[in-house]
Amino acid sequence: MSGERRTLEKAEPEAPGRGEVTRARLIETAYTLFCRKGFHGTSLRDIADEAGVAVGGIYNHFKDKEAIFEAVFDAYHPYHALLPAVRAIDDDTVEGFLREVVRLLGESVLGGGSQVMPLLFIEMVEFQGRHLGRLFERLAPTILGFVNSLSQRKGRLRALPPKVLFRTFMSLLVGFFVTELLLKDSPLFRQKVNWLDGLVDIFLHGIMAPEA
Repeated sequence: MSGERRTLEKAEPEAPGRGEVTRARLIETAYTLFCRKGFHGTSLRDIADEAGVAVGGIYNHFKDKEAIFEAVFDAYHPYHALLPAVRAIDDDTVEGFLREVVRLLGESVLGGGSQVMPLLFIEMVEFQGRHLGRLFERLAPTILGFVNSLSQRKGRLRALPPKVLFRTFMSLLVGFFVTELLLKDSPLFRQKVNWLDGLVDIFLHGIMAPEA
């Protein structure tokens, strides 16, 4: 079983150059404005004024506002911290590994003031998920590596294709995060329940109790 719990940490970057500093400031400013005003409610002038650069200076770094959003979406996506933390999980059982993955994912999406969910809604509504598709294509080998590693952990798995396991797992998680964002204050979901733990239980064991 695992030792102490892993937390999501980012390595200290090297000192950036002037152009990198400006680009990073534009991304940070755009992130704040997109979350506050939405994609269409945010103009390039808004971003430039807030970041303290000329509108024309934006084009030294991004070809248009969609390119800025794509950079924001990638920069603030939790995979940067999540993937190293998942690699560091030392639990040798399928169940323990998946519970820790879900805990880390919940921490990265819902904890620490993260606003990745508003960005995901913009991505799905405004861009039909095309940036997310590119991101998953880039991360596919790493993701499938994690899924394939389940067969090397303790626990009897059904003979299902790894992609089916991953898509089912992600479907449960996405459904949870969407309902958490939209309905967490409703009477139905307001009570204190370990929702993510229950989700992993259902993924691993289904909803039917074993027959006596």
